[in-house]
Amino acid sequence: MNSYVNAFIRSFNGTLDWTWKSIIFEVPFYTNYFWGLILISLIVWGLEMVFPWRKEQAIFRKDFWLDGFYMFFNFFIFSIVISGFYKVLQIVFTDIGITYKSWAVFNPSDWPTALQLIVFFVVLDFVQWFTHTLLHKYPFFWKFHKVHHSVKEMGFAAHLRYHWMENILYKPLKTFGVMILFGFEPQQAFIVHFVAIIIGHFNHSNIKITYGPFKYVINNPVMHLYHHAQDLPEGKYGVNFGISLSIWDYVFKTNYIPEDSGKVELGFPGDASFPKGFVRQNTYGFSKNKN
Repeated sequence: MNSYVNAFIRSFNGTLDWTWKSIIFEVPFYTNYFWGLILISLIVWGLEMVFPWRKEQAIFRKDFWLDGFYMFFNFFIFSIVISGFYKVLQIVFTDIGITYKSWAVFNPSDWPTALQLIVFFVVLDFVQWFTHTLLHKYPFFWKFHKVHHSVKEMGFAAHLRYHWMENILYKPLKTFGVMILFGFEPQQAFIVHFVAIIIGHFNHSNIKITYGPFKYVINNPVMHLYHHAQDLPEGKYGVNFGISLSIWDYVFKTNYIPEDSGKVELGFPGDASFPKGFVRQNTYGFSKNKN
């Protein structure tokens, strides 16, 4: 038990120390997620101002500051808090003989770095796409995912507005998916993570871009706006589940883009009574709720 407690403390302190060193520029710039997130956010926000899709939408749109807080809470504060638990879980699995390589289908350690990163990106994105469909399909998951869909005006920071329970649901499935299909996280995986942040910010931004013929491969703001639409096609529990890639939606027939005016009511039925503040949104789902 002491070894687990010590591992928890070391991991917690290590993540806290790394985050602080990121803030004061004492980590390599290419792995500095703190300032990297800020830089990406400022660039996409600037593009929203210069090339707004919905021109009537304010620069400081509805819930702008709430979503800004969500970005830092989910990406850093909660990551620090939960890091110790994940480390203990990893040790428990190792103790019973389950490691990253235990179930791996591939052994890509000898592949060229570029190929490793591409395969890692595709595998990780598919696992996230699949997990995302579960968040919509099953009521237990959906009640937490509602926080993300409570966004009423889309902008870059809406990317990271989500219930903290999604970290609990997503992380293990992503980890197992990578374990089973890939075996390990490449040393340069930070490149994949930064690319995912950039695409996610653009997907939630007030910018109209579809990438031409590449729209069938790369997710985009037009496609993702309809993922957040309040009115869904009859019989559908959701559409356009893609995270970074859109190809999974086209392959599995969950794609839906009826038009591209951007005049879409966002949210979900009954969202008028959904909690508006951060605390109430993040305690939502643990008791019986009417909406």
